[in-house]
Amino acid sequence: QVHLVESGGGLVQAGGSLRLSCAASGGTFSTYVMHWFRQAPGKEREFVARISWGGSRIYYSDSVKDRFTISADNAVNTVYLQMNSLKPEDTAVYYCAAAAYNDRQYRWEYDYWGQGTQVTVSS
Repeated sequence: QVHLVESGGGLVQAGGSLRLSCAASGGTFSTYVMHWFRQAPGKEREFVARISWGGSRIYYSDSVKDRFTISADNAVNTVYLQMNSLKPEDTAVYYCAAAAYNDRQYRWEYDYWGQGTQVTVSS
């Protein structure tokens, strides 16, 4: 059983930075691709970025590309999301998830989720 714990959220002014962490433990998670999602009040959960534990397979949503950087540290089993030039519209609960790609159905399958960490960006 993989356990994911996010941390690093908080309140920041627009233009500021935060670094989120997602610590993984238990089970065999090295084969998963780690994702960050976010969900703002009244909105659907939105994909933010993903990375494999080897540091490849990096992909960002258009809304965060060039501002956010995802990375993975195998030594401490932690995935990071460095968020720069934050905007009020980045305000959301941020979740990390461990996913595997289903080649037959051409979709990601999210097996494990963290509890989320709140990010609030004031204008």
